[in-house]
Amino acid sequence: MSSGETRRRHTPGELRELARTAGRRLEDAPALDILRWAADTFGSRFCVTSSMEDAVVAHLASRAVPGVDVVFLDTGYHFPETIGTRDAVAAVLDVRLITLTPRQTVAEQDAEYGAALYERDPDLCCALRKVEPLSRGLVGYDAWATGLRRDESPTRADTPVVGWDPKRGKVKIAPIARWSQQDVDGYVLEHGVLTNPLLGDGYASVGCAPCTRRVREGEDARAGRWAGRGKTECGLHG
Repeated sequence: MSSGETRRRHTPGELRELARTAGRRLEDAPALDILRWAADTFGSRFCVTSSMEDAVVAHLASRAVPGVDVVFLDTGYHFPETIGTRDAVAAVLDVRLITLTPRQTVAEQDAEYGAALYERDPDLCCALRKVEPLSRGLVGYDAWATGLRRDESPTRADTPVVGWDPKRGKVKIAPIARWSQQDVDGYVLEHGVLTNPLLGDGYASVGCAPCTRRVREGEDARAGRWAGRGKTECGLHG
């Protein structure tokens, strides 16, 4: 079924129950089947989010749901390579790219809060430039998919393939939650999937430029994010 087809809007109670039952039923299902279930269940009220670290989930979704909405957060602090990956995804995949932006430009934020807020209060910076825009951008959807994987860090080890997002009142889908980095690399190689060039330059996880560094040998994939700041997540996922 096309992602553009509309479905009856589910009540919050129905959405929670869908998340609960589907999470159990689809735990061992292939990623494509999970995405097809999402499209069949939610139609145009389903989207995929992508940080443009790679295009694996966007590629999977384009196969399962041609024309699917792919949502990207342009924080104003991205590496040029990330913006280039976004533009390439829009050009080569059968998706509808939607770019979300914060309410304030970087200059406007600097004027109100002072320059380099990410250094002084990274949680507030993420809230303004990531969490609020995504919550606003997801208003028209009942379900959203992410590229979260259980092997990325201890904070993501319990990620369900289908779960409930209580903060936004939506079904949250992680079709590759059970994948390993080897699975990701194999899929990229098999299908020629676009990846952010920074992944070949020592970065294992790519976020905003001021808050991302290369990882060292033996570190987990998320160690290069907000290094030395006691922060491991931006707030999008909990």
